[in-house]
Amino acid sequence: MPFVFPTYSPPEFNQCPLTSSPAVRFKKVKITGVAPESFHATSIYPEYFQVRKGEWLLLKESRMDCVVVLEKDGSLSVREFRNIKTGDEVACGRRENGEDGIFVHNDAFRSPDPGSDKFSFRTYPSRETSFSVDYDELYSLLNYERKNGFIIWVLGPALTFDRDARESFVRLIKGGYVHSLFAGNALATHDVEGAIFGTALGQDIYSKKTAALGHYNHLDALNRIRAVGSIKKGVNKGIINDGIMRAVIKKEIPYVLAGSIRDDGPLPEVIGDAYEAQEKMRVLTRRATTVIALATQLHAIAAGNMVPSYTVAGKNRVRPVFFYIVDMSEFAVSKLANRGSLTARSILTNAQDFVVIIERGLLKE
Repeated sequence: MPFVFPTYSPPEFNQCPLTSSPAVRFKKVKITGVAPESFHATSIYPEYFQVRKGEWLLLKESRMDCVVVLEKDGSLSVREFRNIKTGDEVACGRRENGEDGIFVHNDAFRSPDPGSDKFSFRTYPSRETSFSVDYDELYSLLNYERKNGFIIWVLGPALTFDRDARESFVRLIKGGYVHSLFAGNALATHDVEGAIFGTALGQDIYSKKTAALGHYNHLDALNRIRAVGSIKKGVNKGIINDGIMRAVIKKEIPYVLAGSIRDDGPLPEVIGDAYEAQEKMRVLTRRATTVIALATQLHAIAAGNMVPSYTVAGKNRVRPVFFYIVDMSEFAVSKLANRGSLTARSILTNAQDFVVIIERGLLKE
């Protein structure tokens, strides 16, 4: 079925109470990295600021829990606290319905709810929920986004533990359904281990049988790649002949491997500085139109905090950013929502089954 975007409904600035809203106040930063008192913190929703009476500006590149800076050319930018400098003018005001010249538009893409009952069963996704319609909608969305959007996949290492899932994701990469990849050291390490030894954490990625001294395999894989200097050099030298990392490198797809305090090795491309990794992720999340996070609670929350519920595309066309979290754990799904990513949609299943189903649905013979 063809994909249809939900309609964006802008605020009615020509009606009360917004017609009586004041211009937003801006206060100068006195200490680099410290916002003025009563600063406004951004959300995931479209936000408008009345910079002058009758002139409401929409934030075009937002991110949750940041501040809004009035630039010298009159535009608005969204910055993390660490990126504000002395003299920057920061938007101030804690009221969000126009009282301080700030309007947070939290129902911009709201569609009519066909159900009107005050009570109903299974209103929140659980392991009992049917997800057939979610898959069909996702096929339609990804087929549209393949040519018209920017799809970011956020992956946990579980995807590399199964031969079929790993191969299915490689086919998605080659098919054009992956525009960027976020992961940690583990995903890349076990993918490289799979390419060199056919195992993940020492277990065969098809039979699940433990190899002799298999617990050394991921460390040996790390060591070999560190010896040649990078994953890309490992691909070019023929050390890595299959797998996810090889596919993204061959297609020149941008990826970010964010380090963790528990990493072993790590692989050379893993970014150990958390803020450097965040900055590189931020560059890519600004382009995101769909994000799919698989079996990785911490990376999913990190990406969710960076991705607003909307983006401005083309000639000021406001469209939603779709965020899916796929996990076996209901806790992981609710954790993401509790961290502020209220627009995330969940599919409760294991990552391996999800990827195989998605690949078969998108790349039918």
